[in-house]
Amino acid sequence: MALFARKDRKTAPGADEALGLFLFDAVNDAMSAERVLKAAGYEVFLVAPPAHLRAGCDLSVALPRVEHIGAERELIDAGVPLREWVADTEGTAEVCDLVTSVDFGQWLMVRAGNMKIVVEKETGLIVNTSGGGCPDIPYLNLALVGKRVDEVPRPKDLGYTLCGLMLDRAYQEVRAQLDVREMTAVGVGGGTA
Repeated sequence: MALFARKDRKTAPGADEALGLFLFDAVNDAMSAERVLKAAGYEVFLVAPPAHLRAGCDLSVALPRVEHIGAERELIDAGVPLREWVADTEGTAEVCDLVTSVDFGQWLMVRAGNMKIVVEKETGLIVNTSGGGCPDIPYLNLALVGKRVDEVPRPKDLGYTLCGLMLDRAYQEVRAQLDVREMTAVGVGGGTA
């Protein structure tokens, strides 16, 4: 039993606490840090750091300042390269505050940042992904297009760039709008109910 166990949070991180930022030199390091810290029980979220703090990476990880020492230890133990800790979040922005959807009747297109995913509504089949100029986009396109949205891994688990992260945000919105659990229950694309 740990002497100082971490408390479970019922509110969003930072709702009543001062936040700080972990800064990184590469997008994939920031995404790895988010995975490591969430797996360790920390309530963290990806944000865009202020322009004066960016150095090759447009992502940072925000968390309550009081947790930064333990979180930094987790990152070091996991081998995640970390540039620095900044105890001020002024000027940061959510990674993608704007997710838009367009219903084309037969298809649903969702855009997050510069990335788009188009799904055939009746079958849940991903018919297109587009946007971005990141090196993992061709791989993500091959891994997703032609498959059902309820049968593919999350793009952020396959990719390693900001484009992959934005495609993941669009993917999550598509799943929410199509109610993927309902699709699976009625056997969309493969069987009958």
